[in-house]
Amino acid sequence: MAITFESLDSDIAGRTGKLGAGKKMIRTPALLPVINPHLMLVTPKELRAMGVEALITNAYIFSQSRQYSERVKEEGLHRLLDFDGLIMTDSGSFQLSVYGEVSFTNEETLSYQRAIGSDIWVPLDLPTSPDADRITAERELAITMERLREAKELFGNDAPLAGPVQGGIFPDLREQAGKAVGDLGFAFCPIGAVVPLMEAYRYRDLVDVIMAAKRTIPRSACVHLFGAGHPTMFALAAAMGCDLFDSAAYALYAKEGRYLTTHGSFKIDELTDLPCACSVCRSHTAEELRTAKDRTRLLALHNLAVTLAEIARIRQAIADGTLWELVDDRCRNHPQLLAGYRELLGHNTELEAFDRASKRRFFYRGDESCARTEVLRYQRQLARLRLGKNVLVACDSGHREGYDDVLFFKPPFGPYPPGLKETFPIGPTEIPPWDSAMVRQGCRGIRVLAESHKWSRISVSGLARWQEIFCDEAGDVAELVE
Repeated sequence: MAITFESLDSDIAGRTGKLGAGKKMIRTPALLPVINPHLMLVTPKELRAMGVEALITNAYIFSQSRQYSERVKEEGLHRLLDFDGLIMTDSGSFQLSVYGEVSFTNEETLSYQRAIGSDIWVPLDLPTSPDADRITAERELAITMERLREAKELFGNDAPLAGPVQGGIFPDLREQAGKAVGDLGFAFCPIGAVVPLMEAYRYRDLVDVIMAAKRTIPRSACVHLFGAGHPTMFALAAAMGCDLFDSAAYALYAKEGRYLTTHGSFKIDELTDLPCACSVCRSHTAEELRTAKDRTRLLALHNLAVTLAEIARIRQAIADGTLWELVDDRCRNHPQLLAGYRELLGHNTELEAFDRASKRRFFYRGDESCARTEVLRYQRQLARLRLGKNVLVACDSGHREGYDDVLFFKPPFGPYPPGLKETFPIGPTEIPPWDSAMVRQGCRGIRVLAESHKWSRISVSGLARWQEIFCDEAGDVAELVE
């Protein structure tokens, strides 16, 4: 019954992998659609037909249901829902955060999840509101950790237990929680209480919370971002190493008449066309979908199709090594997502440690590209070059006599030996005509080269147009020549 996780391809801190729980195995990143047994716009059997490998439902809702409470214990969760994939059950923590109390104890909810045949059980953790003060966050984290330890003691290390990582918006508490959960041996670590941040578009805070938790969660653990259901932010979360997402958004948005896309959501009443290739959109006009008797269900099917397609797109981007481009594309759909993207780039030193060494390509997409992990890694490696006493960085790629070594220049990376012209990242890098941001970052590469080769005299040619930038970034360590 133990939970296992195997990482396969990686890009930035994102990875594809395989999550196992008992005899069930799913690919990651993955979406777990949320199922409420009383409000199923799309049945689990239909989800399976759409390619869904796992879903999540709420054990507390089942336990309080006159219709299902005993029946699910008799039939089992998989048979009752008619779903042969992996099923994860939440404990009632969401209800606890909304209503302030539930009629379950930690032991009771875990015993109930075991009794109904759940594949992954969640202890009764305390989701700390982002608005909570530090004292509250510390107190609630202590209770959560006490309950996680109780779960391990009662059910053993082989039980398919999730270890939620809490701590509010305090990075040091999230780090503390991540380490403690890892030390307890949890292989499945949801990051909890982040829905209010996403609902308020606080993506900078979301990035800081996830990065803090990921700093100490064991790399071998599968990470689930609780409540992340909108496809616009999946790529951002995946880049930080989140492996699973759960979504009720497909149904909630449908009930509100909202049409999901990867660049935002729209009111179906305001659409004149349907910009999607799913079966719903190809078989209906906007007017037909708007007036359909089963409009809510059709919107839910569309919303699911869009969301599942984005997960597949992320998996492919990780395999191709193009996740940065996908993050860049998605995060330009909203100013607060862009703020989150820029906050993520501020963690590039941490991310670089996990990023792959070689990739398919590097597309320059604006100032943000200058802070990508590939640029940071390349410039760090400049210290490895063996250079003579007199070195020329020829930014016009022209050869000169009288130098021990001649390097060329490609922004935003900076100087490079001619022999690396066809290798990553210099060769497969596509850049537009030079702009000031990329030249500035390239000049920082010249500084790194000069400071790591104190015995070399560094001269630079071909940067007359960018003289001011050169002087700002490297003028005190290198000489500009004609």
